[in-house]
Amino acid sequence: MLGGAAAWSLSAHAQQSAKPVIGFLHSLSANAIGPQLGSFEEGLKETGYIDGQNVAIEFRWADGQYDRLPALAADLVRLRVNVIAAGGGAVTAAAAKAATTTIPIVFTNGDDPIRAGLVSSLNRPSGNLTGVTFLTVELAAKRLELLHELVPTAAIFGVLLNPKSATAEATLKDAQEAARTLGKQIVIVNVSAEADLEPAFATLNQSRAEALSVGTDPFFTEKRERLAALATRYRIPAIYSLREYTEAGGLMSYGASIRGAYRQSGTYIGQILKGEQPGALPVLQPTKFELVINLKTAKALGLTIPQSLLATADEVIE
Repeated sequence: MLGGAAAWSLSAHAQQSAKPVIGFLHSLSANAIGPQLGSFEEGLKETGYIDGQNVAIEFRWADGQYDRLPALAADLVRLRVNVIAAGGGAVTAAAAKAATTTIPIVFTNGDDPIRAGLVSSLNRPSGNLTGVTFLTVELAAKRLELLHELVPTAAIFGVLLNPKSATAEATLKDAQEAARTLGKQIVIVNVSAEADLEPAFATLNQSRAEALSVGTDPFFTEKRERLAALATRYRIPAIYSLREYTEAGGLMSYGASIRGAYRQSGTYIGQILKGEQPGALPVLQPTKFELVINLKTAKALGLTIPQSLLATADEVIE
């Protein structure tokens, strides 16, 4: 306990005597998360911190190679950053957690942080971790229900998963349970690299999958334009976890705002720099989920969107 108190004291002293440093650790690349990064900086600004003026940010990007994350996290710890922002999935937060028990960590991911082993409680996470979850994994069953409403005659649903993702097992379990409830067969196709994308859609075509649910994973988010283009070319209606997919040409998405989550994580970082302890800050969860439909893509697929879906959609892209 004394050691932990000393660490917090040293952290507070560093903030007072010099410009604080944020370690920003992410599983993807800077180009892949441009809008989210902007939202993160907006959250920082809301608490009075601006990069390059009264705070510095040390960026570490894994560029989709998850096995690099432990070394990148260890590098930030060696730099003695004041706080670590861990984005791009539970795998990033887990790497940061393994690297330090004293430096505050604020994660941003779509998995249940308790199920991922990041915290023991959402209201009082304790320890050196807190963050924001947008719960995309927990909505896997709901997305299959929406897919059924979109194409009720489809007998076989495809599910795209990244086997390297920390959320793959949970997504698979939820999808299997939802498929049983809906009376559907599912075809699981694993994709973990860009070279796997084209063969994956060929496999779905050979398996006679009539609709597709794309799993939650930062890699898929980065490749959203390619995924949307392949789904259109293979003429398979697909649903995704984030509106960024529908903005990139995907047919339909259902989930919380990832940009809002990054803005909230930036706010939490600012609060910690001002003296708040991460363990006293509750893990934030989304209060609203949005259904977005791209009518232009529906037309390209020769698909008529049911009025029931159009009536409940939060946004329709024409």
